[in-house]
Amino acid sequence: MTDLSQIVKAYDVRGVVPDQWDEHLAELFGAAFVQVTGAEAIVVGHDMRPSSPGLSGSFARGAAKRGADVTEIGLCSTDQLYFASGHFGLPGAMFTASHNPAQYNGIKMCRAGAAPVGQDTGLADIRARVESWAASGLPATDATPGTVTRRDVLGAYADHLRNLVDLRGIRPLKVVVDAGNGMGGHTVPTVFEGLPLELDALYFELDGTFPHHEANPLDPKNIVDLQARVRETGADIGLAFDGDADRCFVVDEAGDPVSPSAITALVAERELAKDPGSTVIHNCITSWSVPEIVREAGGTPVRTRVGHSFIKEEMARTGALFGGEHSAHYYFRDFWNADTGMLAALHVLAALGGQDGPLSDLVSRYDRYAASGEINSVVDDQAASMAAVREAYAGREGVTLDELDGLTVTADDWWFNLRPSNTEPLLRLNVEARDAATVSRVRDEALGLLRA
Repeated sequence: MTDLSQIVKAYDVRGVVPDQWDEHLAELFGAAFVQVTGAEAIVVGHDMRPSSPGLSGSFARGAAKRGADVTEIGLCSTDQLYFASGHFGLPGAMFTASHNPAQYNGIKMCRAGAAPVGQDTGLADIRARVESWAASGLPATDATPGTVTRRDVLGAYADHLRNLVDLRGIRPLKVVVDAGNGMGGHTVPTVFEGLPLELDALYFELDGTFPHHEANPLDPKNIVDLQARVRETGADIGLAFDGDADRCFVVDEAGDPVSPSAITALVAERELAKDPGSTVIHNCITSWSVPEIVREAGGTPVRTRVGHSFIKEEMARTGALFGGEHSAHYYFRDFWNADTGMLAALHVLAALGGQDGPLSDLVSRYDRYAASGEINSVVDDQAASMAAVREAYAGREGVTLDELDGLTVTADDWWFNLRPSNTEPLLRLNVEARDAATVSRVRDEALGLLRA
């Protein structure tokens, strides 16, 4: 039997094409997706990677063979696929490997209304069917083959976003956007059309080989060009999107990065102004400032594990208005609880353009603490290293431990979280404190323990 354990992850399918998977397997995934979801119709989209059209088309063919009508929306961002799933009330599949290198591709799948499909919500069943069929062949079916039709939803997606955030009355802003040759180059021009924004476009040519830099703005080296252009041109703000344009990173007028926690707090405050008293989700490694500002704005913060499946589950369970992660994923009730970096970007532009000061002044009130950023350590035994750190802090006066996601150690004036990578022999450390000196001290102590 074919073993797909290397490409079927916790939340999606992802691997090297054609070494780990190909169009034949994509067709089987399409058939399995229809069987597991029971869908009579689905929507399918893809990014700009060279392998994406073939894989997407094969998936659509497999789905149609099992009786589902397929709407292909073609080139799109991941949040545009989520829009189509929510707008049409259909399960969906997005072909992308997000920020991974060009030889990778993958599938992000959802049920109707953009509800996530993960290991516990159908992905394990899909994998089992594909593994079986890869060995024995696709079984016969009595279903009448479905149709495959094309439909452009980019304009409707842009209209939906602009209806959620009104930018018509803001002062004119000069905005540099680095699309990283990813799908932001497809969506930004349409979303920004007619708004009081002077767009300076960096790397908007769709090119899944990523000739300029990786489409991963979380890595500081990939926003250097954006920072330089903002400084050179005197722009008001810089935005960087990842490869499938579902995440958005922000730099201020000086080219300095704005933390995703600060963006989470800013957007939460704006959303709570529309719906006071609502719940806001944040993961366990966002800044202390996020729950503080949510409470100050009259909302109820709820802390959860890292990862979009957990966030979306909590959004649905609590009826939350908004959710944010340190990785620059932002989730909105008005967007079917799905993540959309573009909507977060519009909120930031509206806030900036609605007052006269620079972005650095605007976000300063949301950025209250010093932080280490994420520090990765290669370890031979994740469990043993985690246990050594846990033992060192257990019972220490004034310190509490919790294991909602990895290990979080909290004191009066600092905290840190230590989490194992799901895919690599790494431990990820994040430290926050009331001042930089304390961050350095706590960071060095924790690293000394886990690297010993």
